[in-house]
Amino acid sequence: MKVLILGSGPNRIGQGIEFDYACVQAIFALREEGVQTVMVNCNPETVSTDYDTADRLYFEPIVLENVLEIIRREKPDGLLIQFGGQTPLKLSIPLRNLKVPILGTDPESIDIAEDREKFRDLINQLGLKQPESLTARTKEEALRRAKDLGYPLLVRPSYVLGGRAMRIVYEEGELVEYLQEAVEVSYQRPILLDRYLSDSVEVDVDAIGDGEDFLIGAVMEHIEEAGVHSGDSAASIPPYTLGKDTVEEIKRQTRLIAKALKVKGLINLQFAVKDGEVYVLEVNPRASRTVPFVSKSIGYSLAKLAAKVCVGRKLRELVPEVFERLEKGDVHYCSDFLPKDWNYYTVKEVVFPWNRFPEVDPLLGPEMKSTGEVMGIDKKFGLAYYKAQLAAGSRLPTEGRVFISVADRDKPKVFELAKGFLDLGFEVLATAGTYRFLKERGLNVKQVLKVSEGRPNIVDMIKNGEVQAVINTPTGRRARSDAYHIRRATVQQGIPYTTTVRGGYAMLEAIRCYLEHNKSLEVYSLQEVFGEA
Repeated sequence: MKVLILGSGPNRIGQGIEFDYACVQAIFALREEGVQTVMVNCNPETVSTDYDTADRLYFEPIVLENVLEIIRREKPDGLLIQFGGQTPLKLSIPLRNLKVPILGTDPESIDIAEDREKFRDLINQLGLKQPESLTARTKEEALRRAKDLGYPLLVRPSYVLGGRAMRIVYEEGELVEYLQEAVEVSYQRPILLDRYLSDSVEVDVDAIGDGEDFLIGAVMEHIEEAGVHSGDSAASIPPYTLGKDTVEEIKRQTRLIAKALKVKGLINLQFAVKDGEVYVLEVNPRASRTVPFVSKSIGYSLAKLAAKVCVGRKLRELVPEVFERLEKGDVHYCSDFLPKDWNYYTVKEVVFPWNRFPEVDPLLGPEMKSTGEVMGIDKKFGLAYYKAQLAAGSRLPTEGRVFISVADRDKPKVFELAKGFLDLGFEVLATAGTYRFLKERGLNVKQVLKVSEGRPNIVDMIKNGEVQAVINTPTGRRARSDAYHIRRATVQQGIPYTTTVRGGYAMLEAIRCYLEHNKSLEVYSLQEVFGEA
């Protein structure tokens, strides 16, 4: 048997190397099954230079014309398109129409997940919830429909990759600016409007199915608020604030959707939890950016298992021990692969290239900007998060000054945050609005000047090394605002910072745990951890 694997294309910001990991793992798995592999990719950084990883390597762009020519030459028994991310997935319908055999999830199911209207119909049929959404084909229609939905909104052009040109808009003026500057709206290129679920928790799930059985790889709780691209958000396995019932409901919905799509191989689902309700945001019947993180967190290579499933193997024969634990009920509520007595947290943190782009605002949002990721593991969430920050090049402080400045909508959420830092002995600094809010509620915080208010201001203090951590949430899209200068100075000085309130609370918990642990960390190797499991 010979299988052709389509890769993810060139590396670029918004397209991580996690898909190359998935492709390589798939090649290793197929080699174990005695299957010949043909790799098609044009990425000079990864598998493309390891010429002997696959049996045959084609260094070609992932476009239909090239793929068809390679198929004509190699005559494979089937194609694997689910390991290279979104790029090869877009070829599923054209390849199917040309009678090219695609292994794994059927192209019809892929099309349902990719097509906005078909997917909405599926979710409604299953009795699940989605954020309200509308499509607009003119700028006038976009403004009219935005009023119907209500702000804030997540707006994006159709068929985006890596969240490019996506934005959260909080008022009509921001939407007008977006429509004028960011996108071209037409009947061929409609704009998508989604009701943005403010103050919700985003959750990622990686799962695997063989058409009959479906297993959860892991349920990951994002540390940043919903609206930050999943590739840019830190995440925790198991969830660190969600209740057991909520996690079980997410798992139930995952299996329901995977079964409806007849998934064979990998599937990634994104949910939002708001006021105890679970909403389906997105479903991708393919490998996701989190597959390497999940695989290292649970001790099973999901990509290898998926590749074997795609060539006809069954999960029950590949991981019989997991099904034995399932039948006995001896599984962790977060993941089917982990036993009940699992007592570790793994935290994924991302790495950003801000220093290489001196004019870019280091602000997180729906558009992916990260270029890599790291992982921390410990028996406490706070320590796992602390380790992840260290691995990403950020050492969280244990004393000194913390600067907090947040948008009006976030002010009610930062009282406990500021109080927590004060209780740990930090001095808390804030600009006028945040200062007044905290001071009126009895907290002993110190006011500092904005850049526009004179000197010495907060940027001067950051540059002089007088601030040890920064928590700053965006107030809007104004170019070169005070907040922009604060964030740029923070990056240039290498000071730990976050642009979300939830990130601030995670930072506080990490510092608290580290201090309680007498400023010491234990090392847990994965071999040791899974030796215990």
